[in-house]
Amino acid sequence: MSDADSIELTAQRLKSALEDADLEGVADLLDPFVTWGPADVASPPCQNKQQVLAWYQKAASAGASATVSEFVVSKNHIMVGLVVSGVKGPRNRGGAAPRWQVYTVRDGLIVDIVGFDTRSEAAQRARLVD
Repeated sequence: MSDADSIELTAQRLKSALEDADLEGVADLLDPFVTWGPADVASPPCQNKQQVLAWYQKAASAGASATVSEFVVSKNHIMVGLVVSGVKGPRNRGGAAPRWQVYTVRDGLIVDIVGFDTRSEAAQRARLVD
């Protein structure tokens, strides 16, 4: 399987898992040493698969939910636009907030996830713009 086919398959599986809020489906795509964190931190708070899954589970248990609003695949990145609701900031403003995550894929597995507040920053990280 080529690298392009590999990322396309991973992207299809990720999109389906995110749209279905299927944490097990996401778990199947994560490298054991995947990292996750916001773009503006030097050391991501999640340093492995168990920590990433615990973070997602904690958010879901607290009432957070997300709807996929955009999905773009580049050479080895997947940029996902989300409309997030049920979390403190948007809830205090009475609604939902747009957020983006960039997933880096290597050998068919997600090895890094970075969260962004703006699409332009996410697109730059996903190398969708020069």
